[in-house]
Amino acid sequence: MPRHIACLSFDFDTWSGFAARGMTTPTPTSRGEFGVIGAERIRRLLKDRQIKSSWYIPGVVIETYPEACAAVVEGGHEVGHHGYSHMPPAWLEAQREADEFGRAMDCIAKLTGGKPAGYRSPSWDISDRTIDLISQYGLRYDSSMMGHDCSPYFARRGDVVAADAPMQFGETTDLVEIPISWSLDDHPHFEFIRAKTEVLPGLSNANAVLENWLADWEYMQRTEEWGALVFTFHPYVVGRGHRMLMLEKLIDALMKQGAVFQTLDELQREYRGRVGKPA
Repeated sequence: MPRHIACLSFDFDTWSGFAARGMTTPTPTSRGEFGVIGAERIRRLLKDRQIKSSWYIPGVVIETYPEACAAVVEGGHEVGHHGYSHMPPAWLEAQREADEFGRAMDCIAKLTGGKPAGYRSPSWDISDRTIDLISQYGLRYDSSMMGHDCSPYFARRGDVVAADAPMQFGETTDLVEIPISWSLDDHPHFEFIRAKTEVLPGLSNANAVLENWLADWEYMQRTEEWGALVFTFHPYVVGRGHRMLMLEKLIDALMKQGAVFQTLDELQREYRGRVGKPA
């Protein structure tokens, strides 16, 4: 019997992503702070639709906004590891990456009373050490890579990639990779960012983005007996009025098409039950 899963995930970064890029002046900080307002709107919508979701929260955000983060937990949503700062692991030296990983684990333990099941890299750019760190701390899945569009798979470690030689594949781990995509992320579609050296235009029409997302869902239903799509949102992005209306339309359309809504932890568990251990 066909089974198609929708995962709603929220990167609750507030201002941490701007700060990681040196944007610490009042305006970008306030822009990130709007995420606290957006998060409340999102939680109300999810409660109304009786949907549990996955939230990835940097440790610095947990420490800055404890009440807003506690409300996520009280709503029954999954909290995943999203670093301590929002610095991409690929930018960090080994010791700092390890220190920040452990520090974020401590923040999540204080917030939820346990350890997270999964990890999502800030800016989706892991280092060649990150998979080992995730496994070392006993997490069960990662959601930072893009090797499929509608099916989890087991992550590899130790790949060797060079521009002038064939790729050497590393070993397959027991860590489930739940793939994501920039095309199913609200940030590149909607956020206008003007930096000293570049401009990211964003500000797309929300209905056009919704049309693309529903087309991806339709394609998965047509071509896969079992599959899952992960939609990624940022509360300071999707929390704006017209985008909240888009999120409502997305949820309602998926419901009408028979979507099964799961957290990413629930998805990795179901995937393991289907395929067993990695080959």
